[in-house]
Amino acid sequence: MASMFELLMELPLFRGVSHARLAQVVGEAKFHFLKYPKGETIVRAGDRCTHITFIISGSVRSTIVNTNGRFAVGQTLTAPAVIAPDFLFGRVTNYPGTVEAIEPTSILKISKADYINILYSDQVFMFNYLNTLSVNAQKALEGILSLTTGEIDERIAFWIIALTQPGSTDIRLTCRKRDLCSLFGVQRATFEAGLVSMEERGLIKYTNKELTIINRADLLHLLEHNSETGDEDAPVTSEE
Repeated sequence: MASMFELLMELPLFRGVSHARLAQVVGEAKFHFLKYPKGETIVRAGDRCTHITFIISGSVRSTIVNTNGRFAVGQTLTAPAVIAPDFLFGRVTNYPGTVEAIEPTSILKISKADYINILYSDQVFMFNYLNTLSVNAQKALEGILSLTTGEIDERIAFWIIALTQPGSTDIRLTCRKRDLCSLFGVQRATFEAGLVSMEERGLIKYTNKELTIINRADLLHLLEHNSETGDEDAPVTSEE
């Protein structure tokens, strides 16, 4: 069984730091370890994001629903992962979706103030977080720009990538086809043809009310990206 330090060093924002440096950080900052049984809510949509929240064991289901309830995007995040890191800072610091444990799950929470101190303490932590924010922001921009231009399969892929996190699985978009046609600005026949093509290539499965992504990475390959996270997965070496 992996030690607690080994688990922490696998977390996306702690990768690349030395064991000794991490031990020092754990001694200086307040780490809150929480356990949630299956089915318990960890975060509710609209809650203030006052802590950086890591999944250190187990898995959760994150669901984002738009204001009128016509669109819902669900994804599964499995340890090691971080929940909505984009919303710790900025103008909007409220969680965009509800997160529930889908099995017994352990969570690590660090307050914003303590996390700021950690970021300032070592460039590895800072670079990891900045890279995470940059990757997510770039994917979101690509998703927005692709809504009304390009091939329909690429537009769907960009949109899904923009709404989900790296490493997420079991991604499902719940929405009526006619609403999706309106969103992408295409005729139903064109949209249907795009879905059929994507299903034939093993990218998705779909019904009249739900679209399921078989593998998020395959959507990135469709968009001719060689790597989902770029430099995010290339950790910086800590200097002691």
